[in-house]
Amino acid sequence: MLSLSCGYCSPLPSAKGLCFSSSLYLLHRCPRFPWVLRTFSSSASTRDSVSDQSPQPHVVKRSNYAGVRLEEIVEVGSEKSRIDSWISSRISGVSRARVQSTIRSGLVTVNGRIIDKVSHIVRVGDKVNCTIMELQPLRADPEDIPLDIVYEDAHVLVVNKPPDMVVHPAPGNASGTLVNGILHHCSLPTVGFPDSKIFSETADGSDDEFSSYSCAQSSKEEMSTTEYGVSVRPGIVHRLDKGTSGLLVVAKDEHSHAQLSAQFKLHTIHRVYLSLTSGVPSPLSGRIEIPIGRDSNNRIRMAAIPGASKSKQARHAASRYRVIEVLACGGSALVEWSLETGRTHQIRAHAKYLGIPLLGDEVYGGTKSMALSLLRPRTPSSLHGHLQQVFSKLWRPCLHALALGFKHPHTGENMQFSCLPPDDFAEVLNLLRDIGTQKPELQK
Repeated sequence: MLSLSCGYCSPLPSAKGLCFSSSLYLLHRCPRFPWVLRTFSSSASTRDSVSDQSPQPHVVKRSNYAGVRLEEIVEVGSEKSRIDSWISSRISGVSRARVQSTIRSGLVTVNGRIIDKVSHIVRVGDKVNCTIMELQPLRADPEDIPLDIVYEDAHVLVVNKPPDMVVHPAPGNASGTLVNGILHHCSLPTVGFPDSKIFSETADGSDDEFSSYSCAQSSKEEMSTTEYGVSVRPGIVHRLDKGTSGLLVVAKDEHSHAQLSAQFKLHTIHRVYLSLTSGVPSPLSGRIEIPIGRDSNNRIRMAAIPGASKSKQARHAASRYRVIEVLACGGSALVEWSLETGRTHQIRAHAKYLGIPLLGDEVYGGTKSMALSLLRPRTPSSLHGHLQQVFSKLWRPCLHALALGFKHPHTGENMQFSCLPPDDFAEVLNLLRDIGTQKPELQK
């Protein structure tokens, strides 16, 4: 039996399966939870040169888009679009962040004039020329950042990630990341990231939450390539979105990195998440097995795509969910999720598909306005002001990585950890409980 004590985070030595029905009830008793014309060409390779008169984007399968050129006239139906969005839609697979860097570097012209504003609006008849820039490898410097270390030995770290921290350096987040903090904590030097990995959370990256790569030490010359040395310290094995709080394991040596990566690939890592949803799922518990792929209408969003299991555009994804508590007289629910696979944004995409987007998840439909429209009619007038105040501060999806279990890469011991959600999650949960709470009936 897992016991969620009020020590916030705790290692669990038991190798037995995790059980949450009773332990989650302890959230009520914890002080923190008191109610607890199109031309593509590449200077790098003539094999990637394609000519296509079709107005639809041509799929160019590349691992590195550097040197890809676009020359096209804006057609009817595409006007009044931002230039970064328009270019991204014309070159399949390239990320918006990569396009924005290209624009800011002066590599995009409209009617012969250099455009360096990513928000520039294109018009019908505009002639756009673009050459995708070379990726500049990111450097991660050690930074003295406070880390909540749940467990540490010579081989692994288990960290409780706060909801405002990015896991690894990426464009726009070159510092202040978990990796920067770990480098300082482990007294390691500056490291470089290969260009094939730094966009891993955007459209150029993997569609897996599992992200097996390492902060490999390398020289300045080596950093211009995608082949890195074998020094693996530290190794980021999986990731959590910036807005997701909770437990994450980090490898401190190459063997641990390889072993943990293998466990993720085999789906033997045990992960349990807590969320607050907009509305209550029906039924109250179940298994959702819907493939997940990149949303064709929004490049930063994933989507559950029924019937796409054999499609290259979506990958198999399965999640189990269970309502722990019906909140706010049916306006919300505390839901526990167990992942059988680890696709990017899996819980968020599956929750949206079920019609219960996570509270605070603006990308997947859990907007503040939607939440308030559900909750206000169910809320006593005396709490309307508090409701507005709490939700005005809600900036992230209410999702927390509650529990993590894995086999120790060196000893083989079954390691189990749990960690209660942070204060911002607790504040929303307590408000919803004040409005109304009900335990769901146990299914026979």
